[in-house]
Amino acid sequence: MASSYRNSPVCVLLILLSCCAGCCFGFGTFGFDFHHRYSDPVKGILAVDDLPKKGSFAYYSALAHRDRYFRLRGRGLAAQGNDKTPLTFSAGNDTYRLNSLGFLHYANISVGRPALSFIVALDTGSDLFWLPCDCVSCVHGLNSSSGQVIDFNIYSPNTSSTSSKVPCNSTLCELQKQCPSAGSNCPYQVRYLSDGTMSTGFLVEDVLHLATDEKQSKSVDSRISFGCGRVQTGSFLDGAAPNGLFGLGMDKTSVPSILANQGLIPNSFSMCFGSDGTGRISFGDKGSPGQGETPFSLRQTHPTYNITITQVSVGGNAANFEFSAIFDSGTSFTYLNDPAYTQISETFNSLAKEKRETSTSDLPFEYCYVLSPNQTNFEYPVVNLTMKGGGPFFVNDPIVIVSSEPKGLYLYCLGVVKSDNVNIIGQNFMTGYNIVFDREKNVLGWKASDCYGVNNSSALPIPPKSSVPPATALNPEATAGGISPASAPPIGSHSLKLHPLTCALLVMTLIASFAIF
Repeated sequence: MASSYRNSPVCVLLILLSCCAGCCFGFGTFGFDFHHRYSDPVKGILAVDDLPKKGSFAYYSALAHRDRYFRLRGRGLAAQGNDKTPLTFSAGNDTYRLNSLGFLHYANISVGRPALSFIVALDTGSDLFWLPCDCVSCVHGLNSSSGQVIDFNIYSPNTSSTSSKVPCNSTLCELQKQCPSAGSNCPYQVRYLSDGTMSTGFLVEDVLHLATDEKQSKSVDSRISFGCGRVQTGSFLDGAAPNGLFGLGMDKTSVPSILANQGLIPNSFSMCFGSDGTGRISFGDKGSPGQGETPFSLRQTHPTYNITITQVSVGGNAANFEFSAIFDSGTSFTYLNDPAYTQISETFNSLAKEKRETSTSDLPFEYCYVLSPNQTNFEYPVVNLTMKGGGPFFVNDPIVIVSSEPKGLYLYCLGVVKSDNVNIIGQNFMTGYNIVFDREKNVLGWKASDCYGVNNSSALPIPPKSSVPPATALNPEATAGGISPASAPPIGSHSLKLHPLTCALLVMTLIASFAIF
């Protein structure tokens, strides 16, 4: 009897420890805000003043051209990959040079001591985090057409008291064969998909300043390894990632992997994509109860965030067939090959109520529909995907609204582009969701969110101007075509989690209490 009495608290303790295991990682979750490349705050900083008007024919053509140039080359799109068209296009009598087209999302981060801020591009398609550093060839700043000069910070190991170099015998050093000795500085070179685009330098270690995802945010300093990028080439010199690149891939050199290996976070992160171009990345976020999930389909070489879709439904008309697709936050639109593209687009077309506009050669979209000048609302067919494992993914906004001011014409288009080979779920399908990249469970998670339920701790240093998308008064409504309209789950908020410090104190108290028995 006495033995049973003594063992029962141990069982309770083990259960509590098991329950707290997920919440006692380091400092819980932490991260920073990010902004779309063409949002007003980023345009204000990076001087993107040579772009066409948001929502215009030329605007969407530019985004699609950017996708092909920066994201789709080398991913099996042979015809598009060989496209040598310069990054320019014409609109009326004006020709815009698109040298400012680059990665889609940017964030303001802080590194070193004293801390320096950098506006880095976020990329789920690559791994290494690098900064312009003791530059031989890199972008030092930008000149706007108004004559304003915007200078960028350039990192230097010699001016940060917390910096150290990564030796060649480090497990993170992937070019050890190029090292003269084990103690030499570890070199790196990363080649990217767009022609001639590289970053070259050596690895360093320094402090990355983060903030916890709490109402009363706390600063967290983590030592991470990253690239001291001395030489940038190709599109990086044209402003693709002018102030550094923050890799979020699965390799051990990416920031999420490094933070997880230090025990600061679970090996997971999330990106929340708001409809206004603002979002948040949270390291250590494994999602919340009730989220949808589907397993990653990992390749042995250079694994990516690839998933399997088993069903597509348009307006309540479902078709069962299986295909794989990459969730890529760096691609503007969704690119599908057949049979998925034909199934979605032709079913959408059969249910659309407005007249189809066929003279849309300036647009990347094949299926566009004319809105009358006095039309204040319209309906469009719902697009839903079913992921492997049975999880439904409700596409919040499968359309784009396009304006042509000279013609006084408004269109809405199915925001899907035909691909010759690779399938990519782009940022337009992720909008309105908190997307979880859980590398521990090897699953992708998603849950509807407005992205404002977390602390805004690292906003870009320019206040956003009011940004109203074109034709918002048209009030589009999704319909399921003959059945009750399918709708996305209600806007969700992050679940309440036990604070790590609270967890630790609880466990310590229990241990002390059990010592009495």
